[in-house]
Order: sequence, then structure tokens, then C-alpha cells
Amino acid sequence: MPYESSPASLLERLMDAFDEMILYKDLSKGSIISSLKLPSFMRDWVMKQFQDDEGNLEIDEVKDFIRTYIPKKSDWKAIQNKIVTQNERVKFLSRVSINIDIKTQEVSFALPDFGLGFRDTFISPEVWESCSDALLRSEETWGIIELGYLFPSDDKKDGKIQMLDFQDFCPYTIDLDEFKDARSMFSLKEWIDIVLAAVDYNPKGYEGPTQKLAVLQRLLPFVEKNLNLVELAPPGTGKSYLFGQVSRYGWLVSGKATRAQLIYHRSSKRDGVVAYKDFVALDEIREAVYMQDTEMHSALQQIMENRKYKSDDGHEVNVDAGIVFLGNINGANMNEYRFMFAELPEPFHKSPFLDRIHGFIKGWELPRMNDDMKAKGWALNSEYYSTIMHELRDDPVYRAVVEDLLVVPEKADTRDTEAIRRICTAYMKLLFPHITDANQMSPFEFDCYCLQPAKNMRSIIRVQMGLVDSKEAGKTVPDIKTRGL
Repeated sequence: MPYESSPASLLERLMDAFDEMILYKDLSKGSIISSLKLPSFMRDWVMKQFQDDEGNLEIDEVKDFIRTYIPKKSDWKAIQNKIVTQNERVKFLSRVSINIDIKTQEVSFALPDFGLGFRDTFISPEVWESCSDALLRSEETWGIIELGYLFPSDDKKDGKIQMLDFQDFCPYTIDLDEFKDARSMFSLKEWIDIVLAAVDYNPKGYEGPTQKLAVLQRLLPFVEKNLNLVELAPPGTGKSYLFGQVSRYGWLVSGKATRAQLIYHRSSKRDGVVAYKDFVALDEIREAVYMQDTEMHSALQQIMENRKYKSDDGHEVNVDAGIVFLGNINGANMNEYRFMFAELPEPFHKSPFLDRIHGFIKGWELPRMNDDMKAKGWALNSEYYSTIMHELRDDPVYRAVVEDLLVVPEKADTRDTEAIRRICTAYMKLLFPHITDANQMSPFEFDCYCLQPAKNMRSIIRVQMGLVDSKEAGKTVPDIKTRGL
């Protein structure tokens, strides 16, 4: 059973709709895989390899796979020794990034988790021809990499570690049309539970639909480009896990970060992570030293406003990523009608910066995580679902549906209406991905599950702007309505 209280037919429909994309999760118990601290998109892939039709894991096979293919960072010296001094070929699972040298036409790779950089590596034209499609799917790719040694040559070229083969850990293809058809097999209540389980939550662990939908707010920037949000919450509600572990297409910044790493590295002329990730979540912003950098403030504001950043040397970084600010604040300040950003860095005390944030998530409405809230049962593979969310970002049909359903008053503030449109569009993709025409959508459901939440999220930003800027005081979001109501 996917969830103990659900009818047997739900599991049958889930299996019928998604087939190989379903696996059994039980994250409430400690296991050999959870002890590895793999991100969920990697964990599900490993589990699926060694799970039978009943959801049971072949533990000995898992242990052998882990010993063989998932080295620790501390194993890197031993791996280097095998490759360089013993001339062995070595295979393991790793995160890989690629560099193409324009001057020499040489292709090199880096293994960020082991500190191996582009200067010390090489990919031959033959290997590149066979593996380039998989390696170029994103800025960084996970897969099984095979390495060997390229000896120094007579023309004084240094020896290098070379890639001999690469196999993407995601061997299946994504069919969005099939996914949309599958969604139509479930009620909205069932679908909310399915999405929660896909991102590692147990729907039974939450008190009701309000709490469940509060969790799903965090997924909005996973499906919509350039959606900027801020969430303030007490510790332990799971926000860092969701933004940092569920999708390989997002990036969580926790601790130190530089403008070069985030946005643009001037000396190497390389774009930062905002250029190739779906979202960048800046965690613990109250203590973040980089948020005290005025150039960082300016760059983030440029990105949130214009979807691009132009550096001093004239280089332009184009950005699809949403910026998500995450912070823990004093419980007494968790009140949307008080100024909640007093403990946060200076940019949050200025209305122009706040205005470029589309919506606010009230993280205090979520309970502290416990084992009952961790996924337990048959669920969608997290890697598959995170890839679906990534693909939905490029589908324009949902914005068209939203435009048809909204009735916007004259002279409505553009930033408010754009924020509400983006949030509505993201909700459509999350909750109603099978709806591709406004005539198919229930006006009541759209109003209840898309428009009203969007207006509420934007309204909190409006209130906070009024508390820091007297010129903004008293302003409210436009009275946008749903057509047909």
C-alpha cells in the first residue's frame, strides 16, 4: 500500500500510471543507504537497482555496490594511486562537470567532490563522441565514470587522468505527455499525497490539507523560472533538506559563498551557479556573511528584476534560476503583520529589494520534522519527479491557461500582477499538470488552489514593504479575480 489509509486501487493506479518510476521508500528507519547521506535523487536510483517487486532490498548486493562504486572523499588518494602509479582503470559513481577549451579544442572534466580540476584531466575525441550527449545534459552530471592514466608525452605534455567511459545514472527518458496523462488518473487529494511522497514526505504525518499545501509551496521555484521567494521558519521544519537534497537541478548555499561562485567569476570568465541551476536557495541568511556585500546585494537585485546580471567587464549572465531566501528568526517575530526582517541583513530593510521577491512562505505553519513525516510506502522515484519538475519549467501552456483565467483590474501594479501570475503558473504545474486549456480548469479549484494562495504570498511582501517604507504603507495587492466566479 502506498499509504495505509488509502484504498488498494490507488496503488494499482499508481503502478499502472508510472510503472518503473515507482519504488518502495521507508525513510523512517535507519538503513545502509540513508547512512551514506546521498541526495534523494541518487538514493532512489541506487535503491531501485536492488529492490524486488515487493519493495525488499537485496542488502548484500547494496553493500557490494556501495563498496565498489561509491567512494568517500577520504578514498581519493587511494584511487589516485591506483590510476597514476599502478596504471589501473577505476570505476565509481561521481558528479562530473565539463570544460571545452576554445583555443586547443581539448575537452577536460572536473570531479568537484574530490577536488580534481580541469587542468589535470583529459577526454579523448573518441570517448567524447560516445559520451558527450550524457555529459552535456546539464552543467554538472551524475554517473558512473571510468578513469585511467594518460602518460606524459614526448612533446613535454604533463600526464593527466583521463576519462575512459561515462554512463549517466538516469538511463530513462522523460515523456511529459505521458506524465500529464497519468495525473488525470488521480483526484487532487490523491495527487497532493503522491507529490509529497515523491519528495520524501509521508502525507500521513501531516494534520491535514493546509499543512500539506504549505509544504508544497517550497516546490514552486522547482517548476517555474525566475520565481523568487523568502521563507522564514523555526529550525527543524525540513526546508534545507527539500532545497538541498531532492533535485539535482537546484543548489543550496549553506555557509560561505562568494559572488564569483554564485554569479560570475571574472578571472576565469565562468558564470556562477545562478546561470545553470533551476533555483539557488540561500540558507541561514541571517548569519550569511556574503549578504553583507553591497555588490552582492546589487547583483541579486539585478537578477531578480531583469533575469540577468551584467558585470563590470561587460559580460552578461543570463539567469533562469529563482532566488530563494531561507532564514530562522525569533519566534516572536513570526507574524506577517509585524516587521519580520529586522534580524536579517540590510537588503531586507529596503522596499526595492523586497519588491523583487514574489512571495513569502510562512514556514512556522509547518510542524517540526519527525520520523512520521518521512516517506513510507510506494512512491514516485524522486529523481524522476525532480526531472519532471525541471522539464515543466519550459512548458508555456500553463502561463497561457493562467492568463485566460485571471481578471486583472485596470492600472494594477505590474510587479504585483507579475508575481501573482508566476505563482499561479507554478501552482498549476504542481497540482494540475494535466490541464492544458482554460476550459478544462474548474474556476473554483483555480481560485482556491492557485489564485488565493498566490495573492496571500504576495500580500505578505506588500505588508513588509509598507513597514519599511512609508510610501508603500497601506498599499495592497490588486483585486485580481478568477474568470467565471
